Amino acid sequence: MIRRVGLALLIACAIPFAIFYTTLQVAGVWVAIFAALGWAYGAIAWRWLTGRRPSGLLILTATVMTGRTVIATAADSTFLYFLQPVITDGIVATTFLLSLATTRPIVARLAGDFYPMDHELSLRPAIQRLFRRLTVLWAVLGLAKATITLWLLETQTLHTFVLVKGISVLTLTTLTIAATIGAAAVVGRKEGLLASA
Repeated sequence: MIRRVGLALLIACAIPFAIFYTTLQVAGVWVAIFAALGWAYGAIAWRWLTGRRPSGLLILTATVMTGRTVIATAADSTFLYFLQPVITDGIVATTFLLSLATTRPIVARLAGDFYPMDHELSLRPAIQRLFRRLTVLWAVLGLAKATITLWLLETQTLHTFVLVKGISVLTLTTLTIAATIGAAAVVGRKEGLLASA
């Protein structure tokens, strides 16, 4: 599970950030925008060509980056490109919270990307509670990311903004992933899915 999460995070988040920041330094902001977007689509194509399903996180990343790029290009505004994550994170966080009103919150829909899950397992009460708690946790992360991004965008230079946002968001996301794995491991042990330490 840790390997899957780490690989999904590396491919969908860390590598696009590294490509964006490096390209920003060398060739400018517009080239960086399209280079990161190209990575996302290239990674999806590579997964399909090698007979592997792209992770939900990678598809979500590519979708969000495409929307940001189209809007920023149409408006000819790099500021709008960087403002959109504030809006996107707010929408994603709200969507996570609204999904709690359904029988299948968003974390339940994404769980299969990280752990083999059949329908019977996903219906266990402890697993259902875990999905709901993790959906709240990820909603809080989205709201935190939106707040940090807006503050940095309004107070920092472009290069500082990109670097600090990239590192802080990646750190917050990594901590949230660690909390997710920890909570899942506790429930997994109690449900007999994992061996006790």
